[in-house]
Amino acid sequence: MPLPARERPLLVLLPGLDGTGLMFGPFVAALEAAGFEARVVRYPPALVSHPACAHFARTLLPRDRPFLLLGESFSGPVALALAAEPPDNLVALVLCGTFARNPRPGLGRLAPLLPLLPGRLPLAAVRFLLLGRWATEPLMDLARTLLPQVPPATMKARLRAVVAVDQTPLLGRMRMPVLALVATGDRLVPPSATAWLRAHLPNLDISRLQGPHWLLQARPGACVQAISAFLARLPKPAEAAPGAEEVEVGGQVL
Repeated sequence: MPLPARERPLLVLLPGLDGTGLMFGPFVAALEAAGFEARVVRYPPALVSHPACAHFARTLLPRDRPFLLLGESFSGPVALALAAEPPDNLVALVLCGTFARNPRPGLGRLAPLLPLLPGRLPLAAVRFLLLGRWATEPLMDLARTLLPQVPPATMKARLRAVVAVDQTPLLGRMRMPVLALVATGDRLVPPSATAWLRAHLPNLDISRLQGPHWLLQARPGACVQAISAFLARLPKPAEAAPGAEEVEVGGQVL
């Protein structure tokens, strides 16, 4: 049963490689239609490493209300770093199309060639790699708006960060529930990345959905339903018994 609106935590959304958060538009609209509130973190172009992005994101986390942290693609390692030393009020973690370590280790050998990549990914490559058969004109229009806004140097530096990242040592410290949204048609992040998470995260809950790497964009309603169902499965905090706030120690009531 879906949680009542008053019990729904704020969703803090950490963006993919571009860092702009622009591609969250369809997902935010679906969240709001379902009664959720969302806060989108947008990385400045100068932030290209996972530690730098985590430091920046931590300053934007809510301090006065429960929240759910969602890390998409590039931001999975960022979300893991934040959740490993959990801030107050963090209810659970959602990982979407992401990884704890370089999802394609073979690319490590090609890292020296990254400077030779084109300044921007061609739109046809965006369609094939990120959307596939789920490409629609509205999503392609969003992509056309997005691409010119990210400096090529930023994208290349963040790709180098993906090649080098390994947050596996943090996974054993996770005590909170974690949901992985996994797209069956993901052409960037292979199933081995999810298998690695499953092997190292005892609290991992996996929801597999038909869709591409840009799952939140192509299947926003299905993603919201999966998150709602995940939240409904979480154990409810034990209600304090009447008078439980009074604890007598050595004749004193604390």
